[in-house]
Amino acid sequence: MNLVKIDFDRCKECHYCVKFCPKKIIAAGDKINKQGYYTPVIENMEECIGCATCAKVCPEGAIEVVKDISE
Repeated sequence: MNLVKIDFDRCKECHYCVKFCPKKIIAAGDKINKQGYYTPVIENMEECIGCATCAKVCPEGAIEVVKDISE
């Protein structure tokens, strides 16, 4: 399984990760970070293909993808 890590305190709610995820596992969230932005949530991590598109499009560098972690 792949793992998507989001540094919620760096997120500025651009939602590029939500828009560009090919598997649509990232969604707009309802929690607010320290800067006052709504941060995304990961839904159904098992569906992540590890493409790291979310990390590539994040202008804040707030996303890291760890491929094929052991359970």
